[in-house]
Amino acid sequence: MSSKSALKIVPRRSAARGHAHHGWLKSYHTFSFASYYDPDFAAWGPLRVINEDRVDPGTGFGTHSHREFEIWSYVVDGELEHKDSMGNLEIMKRGDIQMTSTGTGIAHSEYNRNPKKPVHFLQIWGLPSQKRLPPSYYNRHFSDDEKRDKLVRVVAPVNAEGVTDERDTTGPAPVHAQLSMFASILSPKASLKHELGPTTTKAYLHNIMRSGYRGPSTAASDKYEDGGAMVQVNGGLILEEGDGAFVEVKAAEGSREIEVKNVGERDAEWLLFEMTD
Repeated sequence: MSSKSALKIVPRRSAARGHAHHGWLKSYHTFSFASYYDPDFAAWGPLRVINEDRVDPGTGFGTHSHREFEIWSYVVDGELEHKDSMGNLEIMKRGDIQMTSTGTGIAHSEYNRNPKKPVHFLQIWGLPSQKRLPPSYYNRHFSDDEKRDKLVRVVAPVNAEGVTDERDTTGPAPVHAQLSMFASILSPKASLKHELGPTTTKAYLHNIMRSGYRGPSTAASDKYEDGGAMVQVNGGLILEEGDGAFVEVKAAEGSREIEVKNVGERDAEWLLFEMTD
C-alpha cells in the first residue's frame, strides 16, 4: 500500500469498553449506553451504539420502545427471537441480520428461547438521516461461505446501488443513514484490502469476540490460550478479540486504503463500518 496514508487510526481496546454483567446478560458497550457514560465515546459520526451481547438460555429483553433510531442485530451464535408491535415474530440464527427502522416509534422484545445455548449477537444503532419516517422492518442472511476471505457489504443506505427496500430479499439490509456495514471472516494468514469511498469521513473496525466471553481485564490469565483471533491493520496495529479501531480521513491527499490481515491462529470475524458525517 502507499507509504502515505490519509487515515488516522486509533485503537479502542476491548477492556476499555463499557461492561455490564447482569447474570443473564453479559454486555460490552463501545459507546456510552445505559449506566456506562463516557463523553469521549458518545458516538462516531452517525454510529451511536455497538453492543456485543451474550444472553443466557431462556432469558432476554422484555418489551421496550424505541423511536428515531436505525437498529439492527448481527447474530454470531445461537438463536434470538425478535417480536415487535408491527406484528413481526422471527427466530434469528447465525448469519442473520434483522434491521428495524424505528422511525416514529415501535415496541419490541428480544429473547433467547433456546433452553440450553446462549445467544451471542451485536446490536448496532445508527442515527437516521431523516426524522419521522414510518417504522419498517428487514431481514437478510449472509452465510459464512459468502464472507470467507472477502469483505461483504451487509448494510447500506436505502438509496444506495444494489439495495432493495423490501422486507425479505438478498443484498444489503437498507438503513436510513449515511452508514454502511461490511462483514468478513478471515482465515489464518489471509488478508484483504478495502478502499474507503470518496465521500467517507469516518470508519470503525470491530474484531468480534468470537472465541468466547472474557471479562474486561488485561491480565494475561484472562486472554485466550492461543491469543484468540488477531488482525493487523495497515501493517501495524494489532486488534485482539473485542478490540476496535476508529478510522478518520485526515487528509485530502494520500491513500484511503485499509488492509486487514489475520495474524492469529483462528478465523477472525470482523465488521467494518463506513460513514459520512
